[in-house]
Amino acid sequence: MLNSMTMGRMAGVILGGLAMIFASTAQAEWPERPITLIVPWGAGGGTDATGRMIGSLLEKELGQPVNVVNRTGGSGVVGHSAIANAKPDGYTLGVITVETGMMHWAGLTDLDGTFFTPVALYNADPAGLQVRADSPYKTAADAIDAIKANPGKFKGSGTGQGGIWHLALAGMLNDAGVDPAAAPWVPSKGAAPGLQELAAGGVEFVTCSVVEAAALIDAGKVRSLAVMGDERLGAFSDVPTLKESTGLDWKVAAWRGLAGPKGLPGEVTSKLVPAFEKVWNSTEFQEFMKGRGFGLVWKPEAEFATWMAESDAGLGSVMKAVGLAK
Repeated sequence: MLNSMTMGRMAGVILGGLAMIFASTAQAEWPERPITLIVPWGAGGGTDATGRMIGSLLEKELGQPVNVVNRTGGSGVVGHSAIANAKPDGYTLGVITVETGMMHWAGLTDLDGTFFTPVALYNADPAGLQVRADSPYKTAADAIDAIKANPGKFKGSGTGQGGIWHLALAGMLNDAGVDPAAAPWVPSKGAAPGLQELAAGGVEFVTCSVVEAAALIDAGKVRSLAVMGDERLGAFSDVPTLKESTGLDWKVAAWRGLAGPKGLPGEVTSKLVPAFEKVWNSTEFQEFMKGRGFGLVWKPEAEFATWMAESDAGLGSVMKAVGLAK
């Protein structure tokens, strides 16, 4: 017969085993209900389009509905705050954008990239420097020299005052030792109207992604002088990087990534990151992104955190230089 001590040990072993089973089951249960994916920008835009594609593909990988919700307002503050302030249980995720490295410098919020759990960067579209097809400037160095020699004469456009493409031009000039105010900025409601103004002769330079300028480049109305990224773009291999053209190491891109609120549990990210990587590598996602001209980049977790920190520092430096930082 078993004595009481032996029975006690057996009970302990059984209870310990049950605890491990229950813990394992609990970990494997995420997600056990629908997930909300917050998009901080309006329906129909690029962030919304990519977010909805991610949601539809991610729910196939995770086996639960992923409901995309647009939370707009405050130049991105409302939606990004909703992601950051959500309960860190894996049931509220969001698409965060380059504005996380701009909003706090502008005094709109305290939020920055450290308020989130980075899952992965999935898209980045580096800025390009565009001129009219008949422009006398053949290189980015030519353009910088002209602005330096004629402060106030040449205007730039491509987005609203203080937007990412405005900072692209200002940062390039700042890195070249030229006062960013030497090329006055003409605000526009985006790259498309800015490019139309360029083609019409209203401005001399437009900074925006080369993809956004592709239609006018193909039509022979616009030329791209340089791309502000680490390497040339596959679809525009004849366009040099800014560093190749000028020696300047200024890089800037509009980017998007998947994230959750700070403190997302490891048992969530250990399942979410590989699931999202499968989505990113899928033929459907790759064709969707390439078909719409979105730049494909994959930087998971720590790499994404580093990317955000570097982007934040660079944008902050430029915003201070042009008087946009509070």
